[in-house]
Parts: sequence; structure tokens; C-alpha cells
Amino acid sequence: MSSDTIYLGEQGSPLVVMLHDWFGRLPWLERYAAALVAEGLQVAIPDFYDGYTTTELEGARGQMKTMDIGSCLAVVDDIIDEARLYGSERIGTLGFSTGGWLALVHAQGGEVDAVVAYYASIADRHHSVIPCPVLLQYAERDDWEYGGDPRSFFDRLEEHGTPVTHFSYGGTQHHFANPAVAESEPHAAALAQARAAAFLAAQLDD
Repeated sequence: MSSDTIYLGEQGSPLVVMLHDWFGRLPWLERYAAALVAEGLQVAIPDFYDGYTTTELEGARGQMKTMDIGSCLAVVDDIIDEARLYGSERIGTLGFSTGGWLALVHAQGGEVDAVVAYYASIADRHHSVIPCPVLLQYAERDDWEYGGDPRSFFDRLEEHGTPVTHFSYGGTQHHFANPAVAESEPHAAALAQARAAAFLAAQLDD
């Protein structure tokens, strides 16, 4: 298995590749992954920052600028290819913020069977068809670039025939699911996590 990737769960089970937000691969992601393992899934958590983590916005913003998108997508592809060799027939991705955007962009390639994205969308200039079911989880208060707002994104997904489910969580801000930062909102995070686990278990059940 990939040396920079954490794996939880039974090898050969349906796989979820979990993509961290711009704060890096913080320990809470493993706790989240444990809930997916309880649903009979295996979880892979790659590290796009080579061990760097932060809970500060400025540090996160600076580190995100060092990311090479092509390399990140290639890492996801390698994890998926390897998992299939070990018997995982159904694959999903789940990402938070920047990782959510990566998950959505990757899903356009048709290599996964389901995708969950937290507080992420694809702006119209980058959007093509996503051929698998999508679950989108949004904060009530957030900022979006032109053409990337959730309503526009939903409309394009539906126009393309993508099965899409979406939820917005009242009283929340971007990063509400990350317990390590100030924007976290535990009750909304718990509900969103339960919905994500149920969605992925249903979509990846083989």
C-alpha cells in the first residue's frame, strides 16, 4: 500500500478515499474514517502536504498554494488502482473544502462510484459531467466565486443527469465539520457525518 497514505478497515472492502482540507491531514480525519469502517468500508487517507498540518488560516492558505493539482489527482488514481488489485470493486471519494473540490474534479473522470463533498463545488468553466451519485454538504454561510455557487452547481449536475443529494446546515460556516478549527459546529458535523456514512454505504454496497 502507498507509504504516505493511512489505511483503515479491511483490505478488499469497498474503498473510500478521503481527501483532507487545506489544513492538512489532521488526526480528526482518522476518527471520521472509523465511522465509515463501521459501515463495512475501507478508508484511505492520503497526505498532500508531506506531513505539514496547521489550524491557522494563513498557514493553510500558504500551504494550499504549493499543491500541484495534477499530482494530487494522480495520487488518488494510484490508490484506486492499487485497491482494485487487492479486491475493492466499488470505490468512492469524500473530501472537505479543497479536498471536496478535488473529489468532484476527480469524479468527472468516471473512475469512482460515488462522491461526497463538503463545502465544495466546481465553477462552470471547469465543470463537465459527473457520472456517479453525488452528496453535497454545505454551510449556511459561505463565499463562492462567480459560477461556483451551490445553486448553479446543482442545476448543472441535474441538467447532466447526475443523481445529486444536497444539504445545508443552519448556523454554520465553511469548515464546520473540522473540529480542530474555530468554525466547527459539532451537532451539524455529526449529522453530516451520519448522512455521508449512510450514503457511501448504500452506494458502495457490493
